[in-house]
Amino acid sequence: MSEEVVNNESEEKKGFFARLVKGLTKTRNNIVNGFESVFSGFSKIDEEFYEELEEILIIGDIGVRATEEILDSLREKVKENHIKEPMDCKQLLMDSIKEQMDVGEAAYRFENETSVILVVGVNGVGKTTSVGKLAKKLKDQNKKVVLAAADTFRAAAKEQLEEWSHRAGVEMISGQEGADPASVVFDATQAAKARHADVLLCDTAGRLHNKKNLMEELKKINRILEREFPDAYRETLVVLDSTTGQNALAQAREFKEAADLSGIILTKMDGTAKGGIAVAIQSELGIPVKYIGVGEQVEDLEKFDSDAFVDALFDVK
Repeated sequence: MSEEVVNNESEEKKGFFARLVKGLTKTRNNIVNGFESVFSGFSKIDEEFYEELEEILIIGDIGVRATEEILDSLREKVKENHIKEPMDCKQLLMDSIKEQMDVGEAAYRFENETSVILVVGVNGVGKTTSVGKLAKKLKDQNKKVVLAAADTFRAAAKEQLEEWSHRAGVEMISGQEGADPASVVFDATQAAKARHADVLLCDTAGRLHNKKNLMEELKKINRILEREFPDAYRETLVVLDSTTGQNALAQAREFKEAADLSGIILTKMDGTAKGGIAVAIQSELGIPVKYIGVGEQVEDLEKFDSDAFVDALFDVK
């Protein structure tokens, strides 16, 4: 990799970190300011101290299970390191949150082999926008990308994705509004194979209010992919709106029943006081957050990094 590319990537990361710090302001005000008052307000580490931390974590949408595991880890570290001062717990707490968010090697295998990525999510979460941004990211890595506009039931979904396909400079395959999504995916697989595409990126429907239909639709799409594109690596990402907090976690659970989810795209992190939901989702479901969005621009979708996320949350340079 040339020095120029490395420098550009480093600058991009710095720029994204700055946007992440800014984007997490509401979450930081909601969670971290509470921590600071506990660290400075207590003179010793006792049960009441842990109870206060527990309350802040749960209010911050980090979830009961993740909160318990974070605090269990913190208690162990305090014991091992013979910590007596509450203020000395800050770094230990950050380390515990980072550990909780690390679900092993977050896989981006689809970047290195011929792949099909299905993207699911309910209307309004930023699904089609995320598909467009991801297409642009992959194109910028010199990948040949074909988009499938398989969310055929949402009005204007095709037009919105078409706009993104122009911005990203990638080809899009679509059908009529209301057409069978599986037929669009079939046409798109033929196009992807004919054009020797690296990635087929499918914007698929997300109608959770009728889960049976959704499950049937996804099964049909998967059957077509297994038959028509058997050698392609498969990835299914669910897009969730972080501003909805626990509701996002509920949606992830429902989609997990309907599809074999391999990762999460968490959007609207710049407008939420509930950024802790990123911790809850990974802890509760064991599905890694792979991308986060902190704005409307094409560059505002970035690979998730638990260390950078927690450092930004606590505004640690």
